[in-house]
Amino acid sequence: MTSEAAPAAGPAGPAGSASVVVVGAGPTGLLLAGDLAAAGVAVTVVERRPASQSNLTRAFGVHARTLELLDARGLAEELVGTGQAIGELRLFGTVPFDITRLPSHYPLLLVTPQYEVEKLLLRRAERHGVRFRRGTELVGLAQDAEGVTASLRQGATASTLRADYLVGADGVRSTVRAAIGLPFPGRPVISSVVLADVLVTAEPRLAVQVRGDGEAFGFLAPFGDGYWRFGGWERSRRDVPDTAPVEFEELRSIIERAFGDDYGMHSPRWLGRYSSDERQVPRYRVGRVLLAGDAAHQHSPAGGQGMNTGLQDAVNLGWKLAAITRGWAPDALLDTYHDERHPVGRAVLRSSGLNLRLAMARGPAEVALRTVRKAVVRHVPAVSRAAIGEITGIGYAYPAPRGAHRRTGRRVPDLPLDVGRLYEALRGGGFVLILPPGTAFDVPGDWADRLTVSHRSDGGDPDLALLVRPDGYAAWAASAPTAAKLETGLRPWLGEPTTPGTLASTG
Repeated sequence: MTSEAAPAAGPAGPAGSASVVVVGAGPTGLLLAGDLAAAGVAVTVVERRPASQSNLTRAFGVHARTLELLDARGLAEELVGTGQAIGELRLFGTVPFDITRLPSHYPLLLVTPQYEVEKLLLRRAERHGVRFRRGTELVGLAQDAEGVTASLRQGATASTLRADYLVGADGVRSTVRAAIGLPFPGRPVISSVVLADVLVTAEPRLAVQVRGDGEAFGFLAPFGDGYWRFGGWERSRRDVPDTAPVEFEELRSIIERAFGDDYGMHSPRWLGRYSSDERQVPRYRVGRVLLAGDAAHQHSPAGGQGMNTGLQDAVNLGWKLAAITRGWAPDALLDTYHDERHPVGRAVLRSSGLNLRLAMARGPAEVALRTVRKAVVRHVPAVSRAAIGEITGIGYAYPAPRGAHRRTGRRVPDLPLDVGRLYEALRGGGFVLILPPGTAFDVPGDWADRLTVSHRSDGGDPDLALLVRPDGYAAWAASAPTAAKLETGLRPWLGEPTTPGTLASTG
C-alpha cells in the first residue's frame, strides 16, 4: 500500500496551506473543488468513474439562485449559452409560475443537460490546479484531531491519502456517509420513472410543464437544440425495477396519457429509468468529514431542485473551508454549514415532496387538496412568491443572531455598485462591504485579500452598511454605521487584524 499527502498549494496558495479531499466529481464536488483551489487550497478529487465514462443523468434545470452563484464565478453567461432560457413553469397543468419577474439578474430557468454543467465546472477546477484521481474508489477513512486518512483502491492497487478535511459529494449511495456511520433516514417516494431526450414534430408550449391524472404524470422541458426532455410515471408500472430496459413506447404512452398528446416524439438520444427517495442525514458534519449534495439529502424530482441544492451546498461550504484552512477563521465556522444548509435541505424535501404528491393526486381528498393549492397559488400573491422563491432558491435565508439587523442572513440581490455589479465584485472570492455614500473605510492590510469596499450606485438604502459574504448572503448589516459598529460587525467574519481599520467621511 502506498501513502501520500494531498499536494501542496499552487502558486496562488500560501506556504503550508492545508488540503482537502473531495470524493465525487459530480456538479457538487466539482464546484466545491474549484472554489477551494481558486482560494489557494490544495484539493484532490477522488472519483470512481474513469474519465472516459459518460454521465448521462436526469438533472436538466439550473435555477435562478444557482445562476447567480455561477455569475459570482464568471460562469453563468457561458452556461446560459448551452441551453434554453425558460420564463414560465407550469405545474399541475394549469398553474403558471412566472419567473421573469424575479428580482434577479437571471429571472429564468435554464434548461441544459447536467453534463454541460459538469464540463464547465471541470474546466474551471482544472484551470485552478485541482488534482484528479479517476477510476479510484474510496474504501474507507479514519480521522483524528489533525486530519483525515482516506483509504483508496485503483484496480488492484491500494493507497492512502492524507488531508486536513474530507468532503463526501459521492451521491445517494455515498461511501463517505457509510464510513462515518451516519444514517440516511427517509423512504422511497417514487419508482420506475422513465426519461428520454427526444425530437418532436409538434412543439409543446415553451415552458417546463408537469401534468398528471392520478394514474400517470408526465413532464417536459426544452433544451433549445431541438431536443426535449420527456419523463413520466404510471402507477400500473411502479414496481418495474430500475434495471429493466426502457422501451420508447412505454414513455410515449405515458406522455400521451398525461398530456393528451405525444407531440410526435421520436429519435431518442438516450433512455433511462430511475427511482427517487426522500432522505436526509441528521448531520452534515462529523469532525473533519462533511457531506454535500445527494450524499446529504435526496429529494423528489418535482421542481428540479436536486442538483441546484447540491451546488448551493458547495458554495456555502467552500468559502468556509477556505477561510479555516488558510488560518483566519476558527474551525467552529464549519458548524454553520450544517446550521444553514440542513434546514434548506429539509425545506426542499418538503416542498418538492408536496408538488410530487399533488401531481400524483388520485383520491377525492388528494384531488381536492390539489384544487385548493392551485387556487391559492394562482390568487394569493404572497403564496405565489413564496412558492417561486422555494423552487428557484432565491427565497431561502439563513439564521441570524438575536438582535441582528433584519437583512442579516438574507440573500443579497445583484446590486449596482461603484465597482460594478455586486456579483462581479464577488468574483474575487472574498467579502464585499457596501458603505453609505460619503464614507470610506481604510482596510487593514490583513484583510486586503478578503474584503472589497464599495458603495451603491443607485442611491438605495443610503444609511445602510452591508457586509456581503462570498456566497452572496448578508453577514452583517447596520444603519448609520460608526467605526465601533464596523469593528464589531466585521471582525467575527474577517479575523483579528493587526491594526484596526478606520471609517472616514468623504463628504
